[in-house]
Amino acid sequence: MLVNATDTGNYITPPNLNKVFWRTIENSGVKRISFHSLRHTHTTLLLKMGVHAKVVQERLGHASIQITLDTYSHLIPGMQSAAADMLGQLFNKRRD
Repeated sequence: MLVNATDTGNYITPPNLNKVFWRTIENSGVKRISFHSLRHTHTTLLLKMGVHAKVVQERLGHASIQITLDTYSHLIPGMQSAAADMLGQLFNKRRD
C-alpha cells in the first residue's frame, strides 16, 4: 500500500512529494517544517491527547514500545501527575 500516491494511484517520487509539500506549506502560512517532522508532530499530538503508547508505537512501526517511550515520553511531563489525579478521582468516587 502506498502512503503517498497520485490521483491515479501511482507512486510519487520524493522530489515531487517535496515540491507539493513545500507549496502546501507556503500556501497555508504555517511554520515551515520538514516532511519528516510531520511524523514527530503526529506522534506528539497523539500522546498529548492521551492515546495509548502501544497504539502510537504500532502506528509508527517501531519494533518495540520501548523505542517509542524512550523517544517521546519527555514530551508529556504531566503523565505522572495525571495518573495520580486519576487514581485520586477513582478513590474519591468510591467514598461517595
